[in-house]
Amino acid sequence: MAAVLFDFSGTLFRIESSESWLRAVLAQSGLSLPEPELLRAAQALEDMGALPGGAPAAQPVPGDLGSVWEIRDKSAELHRAAYTGLARRVPLPDPALHDALYERHMTPAAWTPYPDAVEVLRTLRERGIGVGVVSNIGWDLRPVFREHGLDAYVDTYVLSYEHGIQKPDPRLFETACTALGVAPRDVLMVGDDRRADGGAAALGCGVHFVDHLPVAQRPDGLRPVLDLVG
Repeated sequence: MAAVLFDFSGTLFRIESSESWLRAVLAQSGLSLPEPELLRAAQALEDMGALPGGAPAAQPVPGDLGSVWEIRDKSAELHRAAYTGLARRVPLPDPALHDALYERHMTPAAWTPYPDAVEVLRTLRERGIGVGVVSNIGWDLRPVFREHGLDAYVDTYVLSYEHGIQKPDPRLFETACTALGVAPRDVLMVGDDRRADGGAAALGCGVHFVDHLPVAQRPDGLRPVLDLVG
């Protein structure tokens, strides 16, 4: 393999828990909730799937958000509308908190790299293998990589909202291959979503999946990539 493409959320990084997310925003806003109410609200946000990169929704997307949800990663505006729309289904002490929650999830503090992410990316760089990040997302994740020390190992970022294309559309993976100057047949795509990330196979890329688990439960899920690329 001449290059490896990685997904972002659930692959290289994991978002904080819904409870941590809500606590951080309440603290920043100078507001508080009784503990039982806070825990209920955090669980309700999680059940709605309101935390980008968090647990899958435990219920269907509300009908009025359905059309936006399907194309949410094609622009920053659609991404914000989809996730704040879900969050607003959960009553909070100040309506402004719903937008504050969205802002929080875009901060480096809300994300933690998987334990082996730095090691794997550094080793790929040492072997002369190109690295790209291909993500369905509605905001610029580059500051997250810089803050956590991973940016030095990434050669290109291909983000859906910057191109108006979202995975599994092969064109997004093709854009990454072109940026790296490699043929798709010489590229491995690593991700956690079999539908979205699996779209790279249509272009001729190899595909490898990892489990979208909490950081503590997946200490070495990325290391097999080093064996796959040789």
